[in-house]
Amino acid sequence: MDLELTGKVAVITGGGEGIGRAAAERIAAEGGNVVIVGRRAGLVEATAEAINARGAGTVLPFACDITEEGAAERIVGAALARLGRVDILVNNAGTSLAKPFEQTTRQEWMSDFDVKVWAALDLIRAVIPQMRSLGGGRIINVTAIAGRAPRAGSLPTSTARASGIAVTKALSRDLAPDNILVNTVCIGFIKSGQHERRYHRQGLAAEGAALDALYAEDAQKRDIPLGRVGESREAGDVITFLASARASYLTGVAINIDGGTSPVV
Repeated sequence: MDLELTGKVAVITGGGEGIGRAAAERIAAEGGNVVIVGRRAGLVEATAEAINARGAGTVLPFACDITEEGAAERIVGAALARLGRVDILVNNAGTSLAKPFEQTTRQEWMSDFDVKVWAALDLIRAVIPQMRSLGGGRIINVTAIAGRAPRAGSLPTSTARASGIAVTKALSRDLAPDNILVNTVCIGFIKSGQHERRYHRQGLAAEGAALDALYAEDAQKRDIPLGRVGESREAGDVITFLASARASYLTGVAINIDGGTSPVV
């Protein structure tokens, strides 16, 4: 199946590892060019080098904190200067900050929304004029199933993710006349660097437990119907499809990537 991504340009935040990296790898493999954005310069540079070594589309690293004032304009400006266009935006940056309500500080609420909501909105605002000039585009917001079916102790991330889902639906209607399609993927439990760092913080990996065994144990605790944790590439494949010409009649949809964990609501 030809996804018609050759020569297209994508900007992916949180692109140095996990789902962001997987989406960058897949889009580049389809002939697209990608700007991967992340706070850790060494990580995004190493990721870009590794993907470029495969000889597919060009991947450029851009190190910055997307919550800084003017970051969105700098990112989009760099993409236009180096690659000439922006067809696809993947808002993927964010961590899972989940705590009981009474233990969550105002600063934690603000920081979570800065990354997952306000920075994403800034980037959307920055790419809309470019996408209009091209006759259309794709915006994919990476959210989470917690935004549709929150668990206890899931704040503030569940609220920020719910905002992302609502923004997706509203913008899909606002931008439909411009052929700018806006969708979201709601992530369940997917293997990622943040989960592995959590295992290390908890001392589990230091005790000699294999990461695969820790993931398997978590999958059982979460009662995932497919019986396993998702792979980053599985989310990357769905994002790449939504970014492609084959998804030309999909907008405003929220797709669960969760192994069947949550009901569709």
